Amino acid sequence: MTTLWTFLQRLVAVTLLLGCAAVIAETEASRQLKLRNSEFEKDIIKVSDSVYVAVGYAVSPVSMIVGEDGLVIIDTGIDTVSGAQIRQDFRKISDKPVSAVVITHGHPDHLGGLAAFVDSDDVQVWVRERFQDESNTLRDAGINRQRKRGAMQAGFLLKPEQRINNGIAKPYWPNRGGAVFESAHAAKPTHFATGDRTRVSVAGVELELVAADGETSDALYIWYPEERVIFSGDNFYKSWPNLYPIRGSAYRDVRKWAMAIGAMLGEQPEVLVGGHTRPIVGADEVVETLTHYRDAIQFVFDKTVEGINGGLTPNQLVEYVQLPQKYAQLDYLRPYYGNPEWAIRSIFNGYLGWFDGNATNLFPLSDAEEAARIADMAGGVQALHERADKALVSGDYQWVLSLSDYILALEPESAQARIRKADAMTALAESQLTATARNYYLSSAKELRSQASQ
Repeated sequence: MTTLWTFLQRLVAVTLLLGCAAVIAETEASRQLKLRNSEFEKDIIKVSDSVYVAVGYAVSPVSMIVGEDGLVIIDTGIDTVSGAQIRQDFRKISDKPVSAVVITHGHPDHLGGLAAFVDSDDVQVWVRERFQDESNTLRDAGINRQRKRGAMQAGFLLKPEQRINNGIAKPYWPNRGGAVFESAHAAKPTHFATGDRTRVSVAGVELELVAADGETSDALYIWYPEERVIFSGDNFYKSWPNLYPIRGSAYRDVRKWAMAIGAMLGEQPEVLVGGHTRPIVGADEVVETLTHYRDAIQFVFDKTVEGINGGLTPNQLVEYVQLPQKYAQLDYLRPYYGNPEWAIRSIFNGYLGWFDGNATNLFPLSDAEEAARIADMAGGVQALHERADKALVSGDYQWVLSLSDYILALEPESAQARIRKADAMTALAESQLTATARNYYLSSAKELRSQASQ
């Protein structure tokens, strides 16, 4: 039955679907994400006497250290296309051969371009032991759902006009069918860093490869003491860190992540090359940045543990743990990529598992059973539709999602519910600063509209 509410709902949907630039510009989140694009401008930055950092070619920086008779490359980018471009531009600075490549961790956006930098079979390729342990564990268990979720998080399924950036990198679309965290070229390490600290001497360059659990269990940072440059990998970039990725992963040890930042601070670096975004140059700024970064992560961990010990559930914890303003106001700790709320939930689950401690949730009703009872209380499924229409028009988008889930549990084929939910997700996306959440909302909305049209 067509109602005024339904008409207004469709009017909102049309406005959202047009992707009007004026609408996007009106949201503070979209404006802030657009300002982030300056971090991803294509450039090669000289950060010390012999270190150059290529940014903006793809999604992660690639660094070059010019040694006495060869080059050392730190990370190689996401693919061989961008890797070849960087290699070509590096040759304009130095035509020395590559002597070694060091990979900070096993995610393919840092190693996919490896083939572009291996000039000969003599090139040393250094990684940490347990290299790519995360992907190997998933593969061995037969779990592949994170591929689709990763593509949704990254925005690979979206059109260019729907994406601003990824929070810590410019938009990227893979040439391999939309998967994420799969390399088109198999990494071929030749040397493994073992223990806490491995010293490497190559091409007259003395490096220290330091184990640094955080984003991954195969992560390391590279310390170049002669010029006081530290290469952090993805344990640092200018954003709240992705302590939990919504694509799904094993628990990322938040306490060890903070400790890894503290270890980097202990080196007293003067240059900080992050795993994404532009490098930071200057001892005072580097120390201040790393100090705040470490302390903010540690605060969230400590406060979450305090709440856990006080008997709080994950939903209660995200209200209880609030990042102090002295951290929240810092641009490099704003949730462009990761989000503190996800970290809080992950800490709880990482230590205590899925059960939140509330006995109600030991054996909960099924989605359909709970939805039937909610619909009965509301006066039927049609009443839920009407309430969802009103919530959409009033801008109560999260409530629209909840009501839509109840409706779809009872009417799985409801095109109306799917489109309404897609409209609410699209609206939420436009107000979302965390780019991965924005991408996931928009990707989910696209999928729902496709299902509704079938």
